[in-house]
Amino acid sequence: MRFQIPQFIEVEDKIAGPLTLKQLLYLLGAGAISFIGYFIFPFWIWLLLTTFVAVIGISLAFVRYNGQPLIKIIISALNFFWQPRMYLWQRELKTTVIDIPNEKVLEERKNLKDFSFGMPSIGKLWNDLTTTKNPIPRREKTGPIKQTDSYSVFRKLTGEKEVAKRVDYR
Repeated sequence: MRFQIPQFIEVEDKIAGPLTLKQLLYLLGAGAISFIGYFIFPFWIWLLLTTFVAVIGISLAFVRYNGQPLIKIIISALNFFWQPRMYLWQRELKTTVIDIPNEKVLEERKNLKDFSFGMPSIGKLWNDLTTTKNPIPRREKTGPIKQTDSYSVFRKLTGEKEVAKRVDYR
């Protein structure tokens, strides 16, 4: 049995001619406020009120920005202003400079500097490890790389036992 699937579910139904129910209610609300204002206010105030309410009613009914209706944008703006925001604070680091005039400390620094220049740097060691084909003495054995294969039995989380091949390149 075949069923028809609705295709245009985002499109609102037209109720009164080219107007949807929401558009019709916005325009009728603006007209009702203008009608009531005619009997309450003097003519010149009623005219200003009617102009203001008509602009708001027409805007709510027809204006869309980035595909969103104006009422949704207004509600989002009000939520933004009324809801609390989270501010992240980043601590400022205070730096202090300490002046050490002691000659003994300066001499120790000089000796330490000379000592550190004689040692290889970590960057040089890393560069040697990654780029050279020659082994580093006292750390790597020279000769061909041996590949050893062995099988290990392990238990899965479900409790099953399984055999897997273990490969060590040493």
